[in-house]
Amino acid sequence: MKIYTKTGDKGETSLLGGTRVSKSHHKLEAYGTVDELNSTIGLIAALNPTHKTFLLNVQHKLFNIGSKLAAEKDLTFPLPDVSIDDINILEKEIDCLNEKLPQLKNFILPGGSAISAHTQIARCVCRRAERNVVGLGETKYTTIVGYLNRLSDYLFVLSRDFLRLEGVEEIKWEKD
Repeated sequence: MKIYTKTGDKGETSLLGGTRVSKSHHKLEAYGTVDELNSTIGLIAALNPTHKTFLLNVQHKLFNIGSKLAAEKDLTFPLPDVSIDDINILEKEIDCLNEKLPQLKNFILPGGSAISAHTQIARCVCRRAERNVVGLGETKYTTIVGYLNRLSDYLFVLSRDFLRLEGVEEIKWEKD
């Protein structure tokens, strides 16, 4: 099977369900950003296997989200989803990581180490994905928005944990 179809050569693609839309369509921006987020999380897991199992689970959830965002409104088959339980799992992991970290008293700058900086980039991509999903304006995406919101919190705490594991001090923001 060939990977290329040439059906997108004129700037259109198909939603899950068959409708052809412009590649600049707002749904494509949303699920394309989720795909970008998934790739950045894959990079983080490859660079530091400490949280690889948890991050792999997140990647599966992001694929679920991407399929929901790529779908038309009325499909005749069910798609995998994210749930409140998935959000709760993120919250528990955030709490577990936070217990090991010093109390946050200042804003911190992204960086300190390569893995922490990559994780902060993933956090930014996650926030953009969240904004794009909110921009779709559909209430059926409420759980997806909640998941992405909590995932960005998790990525922030994870970036701090990577610094802790490496023994690198956080860079505090200094007001001019």
